[in-house]
Amino acid sequence: MAIDGQDYELSRETATQLQDAVGDALTERQEFFRTAGTFREDGSYEVSRRGADSSGNAKVFQSFDEMARLFDRLPDEFSAEEVGRTGITGSRRHLLVRHFAEHPDFPCRISLHNPLTAEKESGKSSVAGNDGNAEVGAD
Repeated sequence: MAIDGQDYELSRETATQLQDAVGDALTERQEFFRTAGTFREDGSYEVSRRGADSSGNAKVFQSFDEMARLFDRLPDEFSAEEVGRTGITGSRRHLLVRHFAEHPDFPCRISLHNPLTAEKESGKSSVAGNDGNAEVGAD
């Protein structure tokens, strides 16, 4: 391997350890009260139920920005029904309402529990256009 014009030779074991370390650095999981968000190696962002091990409890976006754009398109008060109008089906609609309310980069809160409804905080916008690694609470 060459870095800045310097050649380095790694053993297979060392190269495997380096590869694992890079993969771990590219993958970050944030857990909240009921949901979790994972930045995956391929650049996608996965929203899942905290502690769930079934893909039926997850929604994968191509990027964090894609999810932020979805949030920006939702009305000031939204429920699973409005999330469902974007093509997201089943329990994933409720999962996203909860994730938006729990994730600090999305200025909203749960306003009703039945039906599950979130309300955006006025005068604030999400982090659309950001890679999801901005300082929490940054405007």
